[in-house]
Amino acid sequence: MATLLDSLSLRDRVAQLIMPWVPGSYTATDAPGFQRELRWVDSLHVGGIIVSVGSPTDIAARINALQRAAPLPLLIASDFESGTAIRLDGGTRFPTNMGVAAGGRDSDARLIGRVTAEEGRAVGVHMAFAPAADVNNNPANPIINTRSFSQDPDVTARFTAAAVRGLEENGMLATIKHFPGHGDTETDSHLALPVIDADWARLDSLELVPFRAGIKAGATAVMSAHIALPQLDSGRTRPATVVPDVLTGILRDSLGFDGLTVTDALNMQGVVSLYGVGEAAVLALLAGADLLLMPADAGEAIEAIVAAVESGRVTEERLNQSVRKLLDIKRDLGLFRDRLVPLDSVMDHVGRQEHVVAAEAIAARSIVLAADDGTADSLRAAARNVALVQYGEGTAATVGSAFAAELRAGGHTVTTLRLHAESGAASYDSVRAELKRHPYALFAVAVRPVAWKGSIGLPEALVALIDSSAVARPSMLVSFGSPYIYAGIPSVESYLVAWAANPLSERAAARALTGAAIGGRLPTSIPPRLPFGAGLMRDSTAGGQ
Repeated sequence: MATLLDSLSLRDRVAQLIMPWVPGSYTATDAPGFQRELRWVDSLHVGGIIVSVGSPTDIAARINALQRAAPLPLLIASDFESGTAIRLDGGTRFPTNMGVAAGGRDSDARLIGRVTAEEGRAVGVHMAFAPAADVNNNPANPIINTRSFSQDPDVTARFTAAAVRGLEENGMLATIKHFPGHGDTETDSHLALPVIDADWARLDSLELVPFRAGIKAGATAVMSAHIALPQLDSGRTRPATVVPDVLTGILRDSLGFDGLTVTDALNMQGVVSLYGVGEAAVLALLAGADLLLMPADAGEAIEAIVAAVESGRVTEERLNQSVRKLLDIKRDLGLFRDRLVPLDSVMDHVGRQEHVVAAEAIAARSIVLAADDGTADSLRAAARNVALVQYGEGTAATVGSAFAAELRAGGHTVTTLRLHAESGAASYDSVRAELKRHPYALFAVAVRPVAWKGSIGLPEALVALIDSSAVARPSMLVSFGSPYIYAGIPSVESYLVAWAANPLSERAAARALTGAAIGGRLPTSIPPRLPFGAGLMRDSTAGGQ
């Protein structure tokens, strides 16, 4: 790559380090948004693209079009956490990382990595910004939560390493994140700068444990977090992304990582509000980052780094070090020989039945009966008349549909009642009245970490409704998202955790309440109510699925 590197202008070398974001939805080639993307590629000569949500064929077509326009092949990345379904409509749906760990088999994480690699490469994606290696040791964390495998560093390390192997062994570059660990925060770095007041001894024995494991397992990349660590930065509160002592001193020197260092999105308030677009990019490069993700203005970021090199603030040697890594990765991926993917083979790889069957088994293993006052056992023993209250936010707003259908298939009579974040007093009164007509109540809820929101939890009105129902009749809470919601509902004594608001996990939860075996254990505590490892084991009953 030396000859190619030498042939590139300063501006083109800088542009290789910039990776903007594009949507994955269908686009016409003359649409304004796509024309802007083409300018990034054929005029600015950016080195890569992050692709977001869309159908697999639309994403593949968009990527191919951008690859054709690029002077050098593009490195394509996507946030494939817990599989491709987070971005590919029709990708195989798996439980969240914490749900996978609840099943107890790190081989499941490796399998998910394999499936992710096959499905992602089929649409033209080369790099997964996954897995999350954060240790979620703070239940109030609004942005990591079930994206983490566990609150235990050794469990997180084991599953992180397995996920990395599954990805890398099958041709997808793994990116462990968010270095040096985003688990012990109560602030979403999309909105502001979180601060972790931990010393080296704590970091070394907790947050860094999974990163060491992921690096040893062969992760190509490590993504930095926009979090401040004042005890490791001479008392300053700067995001780790711009701190040389973190990205170079800890990651490269202490952990021995010689791969690709990637920033988290540079348009997040945890960094851009402090430095602005251009300075944030320059500081990240100086700190040790190689790939600069999603600056708010790609052109401004490029101009700022070019100026920094021309002034001597950033040496050409430092710049070339990162560019050489990017070019070597593209060469190793074979992109200089063939950068396009065949659209007619996408359907042979994404969401195929072998993957779905594997995902169903993982979802079944993930189910945790965290507590039971007899309600779960009663539902498993015989058909019951059940009121099912469904609540979800955002993309999980339709949670409970597959759950209800599977409960009915298992013999229960189910009346569904739906509440939303916008539901007012009249809606709650109506649900409360309907609950009185049923001997059993189930509450299927899905709250999950969402970027830019800053909080996670149930509305107070819903908490009060669930709590009062548990006093009046046999009631069970079923979480298809954060497990920590149980802590704030004191009267509920039956709790099932199913981790993800998708049809596979919903059906697995329903089967658990109609007689299927239950064997998951919590990979986190839910203070003050449930300890780490809680989980009631149940064998399959006659007629169970």
